[in-house]
Amino acid sequence: MIDIKGITKSFGPLQVLKGIDLHIGKGEVVSIVGPSGAGKTTLLQIIGTLDKPDSGDIMIDGTDVRTLGAKKLSEFRNRRIGFVFQFHQLLPEFTALENVMIPAFIAGEGRAEAKKRAMELLDFMGLADRAGHKPAELSGGEKQRVAVARALVNRPAVILADEPSGSLDSKNKAELHQLFFDLRDKTGQTFVIVTHDESLASITDRTIKMKDGMLETGDETVQTPTPTLPKGGSLDAEDAGDNGATSL
Repeated sequence: MIDIKGITKSFGPLQVLKGIDLHIGKGEVVSIVGPSGAGKTTLLQIIGTLDKPDSGDIMIDGTDVRTLGAKKLSEFRNRRIGFVFQFHQLLPEFTALENVMIPAFIAGEGRAEAKKRAMELLDFMGLADRAGHKPAELSGGEKQRVAVARALVNRPAVILADEPSGSLDSKNKAELHQLFFDLRDKTGQTFVIVTHDESLASITDRTIKMKDGMLETGDETVQTPTPTLPKGGSLDAEDAGDNGATSL
């Protein structure tokens, strides 16, 4: 799914990444951990094609992204990669439904199909009754679930998340963490998550440790089997139900 070889990145005289080699398989939920300044977010941005490495190779879902021109790269990013950020970054003037639909519009999807897909996702998130609400009318947990729905609307191959639960309370953190595994189990998508949250890192399939721009020895710690968090709130079976979630 994701193959990275020899990735380096410097900002002026500061070398942030010092030759990263990494393979992430399809359907894995992988966490990247390490102290501030280790290069975690820079690596995530390079995987997400938001930044370019100084050297090295990147293959994502069978595509050598370094060979793509600006327009093709933008199209690839829109269709094949979904992003979830710590502070959701929803557009305040649009409703939850409209925020989820925006990437589909950018991809050229018709309004009817984009709305249908967005409502399926909001329903799966337990937010069907909040579709017409703007971000200011949503709780922190609801806004982050809308952000996840937005990341999923184009059925990307990989979801990249940067401290996705950093602004949430304990209950909403647990629900969001479980959501990642629920989605992986239903859709087979790959999740790469940068986090300082030890509870999240401990339940991912692998924990990749970074320090000083390099992967630490023994970085690919495997949690087997992956523990399942208790489900609750909007992620209860009655909420997910048979409401089209299996087609996501």
